[in-house]
Amino acid sequence: MILRLSIAAAAVLACLVPVPARAQSAAGKSTSGTIPRLVDGKPDFNGIWDRPRVADVTRNGNACGANSAGCKQEGAGELSYTAKGMELWKDVEHRFDYSARCLPWGYTRAWQTEYPVEIVQTPQRLAILWESNNVFHVVPTDGRDHPKDLDPTWMGNSVGKYEGDTLVIDTIGFNGRTWLDTAEHPTSDALHVMERIRHLDADHLSYEVTWEDEKMYTKPIKNRRVFTRMKPGQELMEFWCMENNKDLLEGHLTR
Repeated sequence: MILRLSIAAAAVLACLVPVPARAQSAAGKSTSGTIPRLVDGKPDFNGIWDRPRVADVTRNGNACGANSAGCKQEGAGELSYTAKGMELWKDVEHRFDYSARCLPWGYTRAWQTEYPVEIVQTPQRLAILWESNNVFHVVPTDGRDHPKDLDPTWMGNSVGKYEGDTLVIDTIGFNGRTWLDTAEHPTSDALHVMERIRHLDADHLSYEVTWEDEKMYTKPIKNRRVFTRMKPGQELMEFWCMENNKDLLEGHLTR
C-alpha cells in the first residue's frame, strides 16, 4: 500500500515539473528542439554566417559567397515601379556606382554582398558585423520603438522583436541615397525594410526580407534566403574600401 502511494505521488510530482518546450516556429509548427538559445530562452543567432551573393533582388541563386554549402536565394521576379521609380531605373546618369567613391553600401546592399556576416547577440540587442567594409549595425531588442525624430542615414534605424522563435527587424529612416542591389534598383527616403530571421536548424538560418518604398514601387518586394554557419575557426577578415585608387581618380571620379 505504501509503495502504491509512493508511486502515485511520484506521478503527480512529475506532472508538476515543467517540461522544456520544443522550439516553435513563427507559424506555431514544431521544429527541432536543438537550436541554440540565449539564457532568456530566445533563439541564439550568434555566429559567423555565409550567405548568397545577391547582385539582383529579382533573381534566384544558390551559391554561398564564401563557398560554404547550403545557401539559397529566392528572388522577387519582375518589379512593379511607380512613374518616379521607372524614371530612375531608366536614367543612365544614376548608374555610376556610388560605392566606387567609397560611400557606404547602405543597409540593403550590405545584406546583398557575398562576404560573411557575424551576428553578436544578447537579450537586449543584436549587432550585425559585415566583413564588407567593416560595417556594423545595432538592432535593439529591448522593446523600444523608433525615435520620433529620425535623422536620415545610410543604414536606417532598426528595432527588433520576437514572434515565437522568429526575430523580426523593422528598419526605417533611410537617406534615399542607396540602391536595393548592385543591379541599381532605386530606393528613396520612404524605404521600409522588414526582416524575419529564424533557425532552420542549429547551422542554418531562414532570412526573409520585404522592402516597401511607395515612392519607387507599387508593390512590396520580397526575397527569401538561407544562411549557413561557417566552420569553427573561420573569422571575419579586415576589409577596407580602396585608398587613392589612381584608375578611378583618373577615370569616372574626375568627370
